[in-house]
Amino acid sequence: MAVRNVQNYIDGKFVASSSPRQLDVHNPATGEVIGRVPLSTAAEVDNAVQAAKNAFDGWRRTPPVKRAQHLYKFKFLLEEHFEELAKSITTEHGKTLDEARGSLRRGIECVEVAIGIPTLMKGEALEDAGPSIDVMAMRRPLGVFAAITPFNFPLMVPLWFLPFAVATGNTFLLKPSEQVPMGMQRVFELLEQCEFPPGVVNMVNGQKEAVDAILIHPDIKGVSFVGSSPVAKYIYETGAQNGKRVQALGGAKNFLVIMPDADMEKSVAAAVESCFGCAGERCLAGSVILAVGKAHDMLRERVVEVAKQIHVGNGLDPKVTMGPVISAKHKERVLSYIQKGIDEGAKLLLDGREIGKKENGYFVGPTVFADVEPSMVIAREEIFGPVICISKVDSLEEATRIIESHPLGNTTSIFTSSGKAARDFQYNVAVSMVGINVGVPAPMAYFGFGGARGSFFGDTKAHGQESMNFYTDKRVIINRWFS
Repeated sequence: MAVRNVQNYIDGKFVASSSPRQLDVHNPATGEVIGRVPLSTAAEVDNAVQAAKNAFDGWRRTPPVKRAQHLYKFKFLLEEHFEELAKSITTEHGKTLDEARGSLRRGIECVEVAIGIPTLMKGEALEDAGPSIDVMAMRRPLGVFAAITPFNFPLMVPLWFLPFAVATGNTFLLKPSEQVPMGMQRVFELLEQCEFPPGVVNMVNGQKEAVDAILIHPDIKGVSFVGSSPVAKYIYETGAQNGKRVQALGGAKNFLVIMPDADMEKSVAAAVESCFGCAGERCLAGSVILAVGKAHDMLRERVVEVAKQIHVGNGLDPKVTMGPVISAKHKERVLSYIQKGIDEGAKLLLDGREIGKKENGYFVGPTVFADVEPSMVIAREEIFGPVICISKVDSLEEATRIIESHPLGNTTSIFTSSGKAARDFQYNVAVSMVGINVGVPAPMAYFGFGGARGSFFGDTKAHGQESMNFYTDKRVIINRWFS
């Protein structure tokens, strides 16, 4: 495969970065270099912001129904190139083709929802709010918005933000993950065909210098971020200190509660897929199974049996059901957590370390720990890899206390056939995305997406109507006409 140099996209055209610094982009299934990405400078970020700022006035004056037409074309092109884009996700990230297709479909759903902007962006009005006084509130775009996106979903997460930002009349700057820039390069080639006015959509590749330039730039009105919680906290604090709206979606340690009355076969299958899907590299991945009472003995060996059926390898192989982790560095991080679990006294039921010794890429096999105590490092810290921790608890109340005591609160699920248990769980657990007999409770694009506690920093979350609140301001107009 030819090594491709990634470019920035500024003011309606692709431009080579002026930075001499570059990083290699690897195929994590083979370790081979497939591209080089520039580490752009703060000056290049400023160039993109100025282009977006100059385009804003004309774009915000474009009627929403006409703005939506560009997104219609964008959706058509994403569908037309669906398999090509899915393959690019697998090649640079490692997830299986089915996982890549599923994530791309989720991204396209966001474009579909944003196309409904004439309805989504409608305001409110009240006649005779006072004597001869009418009041109306209209949503208005604010200016330039930016998004800083992670490696684990190269195309889906940028599409959480870009369609809504531009549909509402703002202009946009994307800083994709430097680990997976190839797919977004292709997406911007498709965007170029959608006839957006120059400066409406922009992309600058880079690392911390580019991120910091975004966070302090006086002409950027708001920033969206997805990544680890420590970085999310930094993004939120720095952006807010510089007067920006910020939605910073952070990390997770997601607990799956399995009750004794659950359909054990289906519940274990869903839990294992939640934990090992995308090699555990997703913020909605299950991490700790809290087995309540008799459920522990019923599921412990079954989890191992199902995990052993997973076929690890290159995600382009249709027989493969789990691909590699993103990089050699991340592989070592996951392996270090497996060793910590052993050192802490957890029982290793399935060891995924051997698989990585047999392959050229960055592979870690499915790993299962039992007898995991809530105080253990592997039960507390986000591993972001294919590792399941099984803990036995005596009651649903104990399980809920464990979940509530954790500093992160992205998502959680319960598996049960009891309506009472399900209702008690969803009522009492203070986590923002809750599943009932669902392993990965990912909201549809027309519902809000975001966690609680240390998993989310900000006030307004992603997707749907939440996006309308983030990307627009309500101007209230009070009318009185003297007769």
